[in-house]
Amino acid sequence: MNEKDHGLGRAQREHWEQTYDAHPGMYGDEPSAPAVHAVEVFRGVSASRVLELGAGHGRDALYLARSGFAVTATDFSPMGLDQLSRAAEAAGVADRVITAVHDVREPLPLPDASVDAVYAHMLLCMALSTAEIHSLVSEVRRVLRPGGAFVYTVRHTGDAHYGAGIGHGDDIWEHGGFAVHFFPRELVDSLAQGWELSEVHEFEEGGLPRRLWRVTQTVPR
Repeated sequence: MNEKDHGLGRAQREHWEQTYDAHPGMYGDEPSAPAVHAVEVFRGVSASRVLELGAGHGRDALYLARSGFAVTATDFSPMGLDQLSRAAEAAGVADRVITAVHDVREPLPLPDASVDAVYAHMLLCMALSTAEIHSLVSEVRRVLRPGGAFVYTVRHTGDAHYGAGIGHGDDIWEHGGFAVHFFPRELVDSLAQGWELSEVHEFEEGGLPRRLWRVTQTVPR
């Protein structure tokens, strides 16, 4: 990572901390539609141990825990994870939720083949370079057991914000302080090499609306 990337990463961490401080529980208590889908996928592969990347304040992590999974929830925001821990305690699922502050630019803090499923809602399309995204997906593959499932969502280049705002190169554009890496379809396909790609589902979310892909892929047995 060059110094420019380091600076953008630091700025994004600070922006998210300020956002969670100003707007606790900003996404509400209800799970996202991708999390509801992920639960069905994970049950289909007989998962019990789930890793969520970019859990934030935890609406989806809590849903995964309420659905019976043991969840390790990571995020680079200590404030978001503190909100998640308190919410898990209030919901009576604290025994099924472990939180860990982690920057996905670094190797995942888990042993090889130690989880059954990985979930990431809009984490891969944060301010990460293409090389960093490939490295992260390699790490996801490392920590997943054979037959394990990976469900992730990303904003794509058909989104209304693509190509507008502050450009940082490598398909990264910044709006309102939030930097997003918009995915072309070829990036999705390249990340699935060596996996079994089950689905690339296009959907919309939010008021713009944001345009995303929901990707489901599994580690071959």
